[in-house]
This record gives sequence, C-alpha cells and structure tokens, in this order.
Amino acid sequence: MCGIGRTLESPSETSYRAVMNMTLLVLAAGIGSRYGGLKQMDPVGPSGEFLIDYSIYDAIRAGFNKVVFVIRRSIETDFRERIGKGLGRNIETEFVFQELTDLPDGFEAPDGRSKPWGTAHAVLVSKKAVREPFCVINADDFYGRQSYEVVAGFLRGTAPAEPIYSVVGFTLRGTLSEHGSVARGICEADKDGFLTSVAERTRIEKSGTGARFALGEDKWSDLTGDELVSMNMWGFTPRIFDQTETAFRTFLSDNAGNPKAEMYIPIVVDDVIKQRLGTVRVLKSDGEWFGVTYPADKSRVVEKIGALIASGEYPSNVKF
Repeated sequence: MCGIGRTLESPSETSYRAVMNMTLLVLAAGIGSRYGGLKQMDPVGPSGEFLIDYSIYDAIRAGFNKVVFVIRRSIETDFRERIGKGLGRNIETEFVFQELTDLPDGFEAPDGRSKPWGTAHAVLVSKKAVREPFCVINADDFYGRQSYEVVAGFLRGTAPAEPIYSVVGFTLRGTLSEHGSVARGICEADKDGFLTSVAERTRIEKSGTGARFALGEDKWSDLTGDELVSMNMWGFTPRIFDQTETAFRTFLSDNAGNPKAEMYIPIVVDDVIKQRLGTVRVLKSDGEWFGVTYPADKSRVVEKIGALIASGEYPSNVKF
C-alpha cells in the first residue's frame, strides 16, 4: 500500500488539505482505438501503477476529497478490480457509466452507432454524482502535481451555483506525439488571462519546428508550436451541467445522421464564452504534461515516471 495518509500529514502538505469539498472527475470510458487497447489500465510505474494512480495521488495532496470515474459498463469489472479496489480507504469513490443510450429525453441512439458521444457527454453523465466544484481530467494523461494545486486553489474561490470556470493551459509543442496526430483544444486568452475561445482540433501533428492541423483530407493549417492548448484539465462548478445538456441537445439535433460525430468539452466551453454565460480563467502550471496516445508513447512515459520517482516527487509504490 502506498502510505498516502502519512504523506498528507507532513507539514509541507498541510496548506493543501481540503477546506471544502472538491471532486476529481476522471474520464476513463475511452476505447483506445489508436492505442490498441485500454491505455487507462496499462501499467507505467515500477510497481505496476497506472497513470490514474499518480493523478489521484496528486489530487489528494492538493485537497480533493472525492473521485468520480466515468467508465463503460463493459470494463466495470476489470476497472473496479484493478483501479477502484482499495481506493475508498483514501478518498470517497464513485463510478458512473457513459453509454450510448444515456441521452436527454426525446433522443435515441441511432441504429449502427458504436462510437462514444465524446467528452462533453462524459461530463454530463456524471451530473447526479457531482454536487461540488470539480476538476475534469483524462485517465490516460499525466498533468503534474502543480497543475492539481493551481486548480484546487481556483476551485476554493468558487461557489457551486456560479458559472466561473478554469482551464489549465499547456504549450502545444510539449504535448505532441512523435508517432502520429493528436487532438487538442487550441486556446486564445485576453490580456487579463480569461479564455476568449477554444477550438477543438482533432488532427494535429508535428511539422518542421512547429505543427499543423488538418482542415480536410488534403488541406492543412500551420501552427508555431507555442500555442496554448487544453489537455482536458478543467475546473468547473455544477453550473456547467445544465449548460452542457443544452449544448448536447443542439449537437444531437444537428448530427442525427452522423454516426461518428462527437461532442467535446471545448465545444461547450466555447459556446459558454461566446454567449457570455460564464467566464473561464486560464491557469498556468509549471507541471509537465505527458500521456499515451500511441503504443510507442509508452516508453517515454515510463522513463518520465522513473525520473520523477528518482527525484523524490513520488514514492516507488503509489498503489492504493
């Protein structure tokens, strides 16, 4: 066991103890089509840790006192056994399910649809389980301890009914894969640090010293690599749920005949900004992001985790 309780009681950690209820919402229902399997349950640490283990460890240190996993029923047994087992001794834990049939009243999944509805839908299905300010993350991404601390600090200044949100921004160049294209939310912020737009780009790849994203089959637009991007680390209050349902209803009406269309969190956030329904603060973190999009990315992640353990950032065993 990881002995995380002892770590939290150390004097250097007390300023990050929970002073209010905050939830970590972990999106873990992805099918890993590019990875070729369930990357959220692929060990990367020396004691068999998953990336989720490091995320929860960091979140507890930052003061989060509940974790909600969004998963699919088809992986429930394996997920509970390999990730959820024992976790409840350290943090309140709950599971919700993202299924194609879990839709607002008046809508049905079209015949032949197999692709998930996307990250915005994953957030929406957690509505009944999350009643406090919360942070959204991907299960297969590593964000770094400081990222959780800056989100926790932001959430402590919010109230559940307020449409006051945040996003942790990372530099695009540091989030690209050497092994293929990636999806990223390209962010624009004003001089006061508030998000003014976020555009989901689903095919970004390295190009020369920068990057480029696909506009179509044979059309590309250049990027410098210095752009600020969202890696799906958001700070929300429960106010976002009703806004997400409204946007999701519009999405379903507009994409009834598209079996591959997905609704992403940046689409909801951009709509909130454009309609002046809330504000989104861009949070800066010195933490390094890394993750696994393709199988060949794993060796780099294992190396990065090993270096953090060697530096004393994590113990050699953070299993719960």
